[in-house]
Amino acid sequence: MTSLDVDPSEILERYNVKMEKAMTPDDAAAELYPKDDLIRPIAEAIYEGEEDDTVEGLQKAIDAGKDPIALIDDALMVGMGVVTKLYDEGIIFLPNVMMSADAMLDGIDFCKSQAKEAPVSKGKIVCHVAEGDVHDIGKSIVSALLRANGFDVVDLGRDVPVDEVIEAVKKEKPMMVTGTALMTTTMYAFKAVNDRLLEAGIKIPYQCGGGAVNQDFVSTYELGVYGEEAADAPKMAEAILAGADLGKLKEQFHQH
Repeated sequence: MTSLDVDPSEILERYNVKMEKAMTPDDAAAELYPKDDLIRPIAEAIYEGEEDDTVEGLQKAIDAGKDPIALIDDALMVGMGVVTKLYDEGIIFLPNVMMSADAMLDGIDFCKSQAKEAPVSKGKIVCHVAEGDVHDIGKSIVSALLRANGFDVVDLGRDVPVDEVIEAVKKEKPMMVTGTALMTTTMYAFKAVNDRLLEAGIKIPYQCGGGAVNQDFVSTYELGVYGEEAADAPKMAEAILAGADLGKLKEQFHQH
């Protein structure tokens, strides 16, 4: 076969690869949007992080007869699902996720304000930054994603003393605790929280992550489940709802 006698399938394969590489984040998002004419603008607004456009799209959908609470799952969650998928694939980055999460939370608040009945929470989760650590962007993203996925979040903030974490868990009785740490010197507070929870007879998953944290460290304490990415937090919560115990969670998420 000469250079001119090229297999057509090879041309198509090369063309597809070239097109895939040239695809922008907006192009990738467009392929994931729902087809419904009322739902698609809401999903687009979530992806773009536009709070006003999100509320405007929700109002149009409600005016057309859509149930406000149903829109949380059918529109807002769908839009956030697009964002999460693109983030997981490395197509968009944390600032995009934060903007989308803010738009999502505004949308949820709007839907609640338009509804006759409040939506049922999927469960409660306590989030905190390790004692001695003032870097809270990771915790803020985790909290936003959990709220966006229908979970109630008790956000304790940054530099949270171990005693305060334990008190909050005893009071709130959450399904899961999350902890983040950016500094190596602060991540050891996770082990202290783990031990204190066990002493109190509380055995719930303790999802830990952040710049200083790795899977090997989290694996050293009984309740610890490593979260490589902020988006792992809602996935863990959903897995717990589906019946996963600590062993199953570690099997699923300890892949690093």
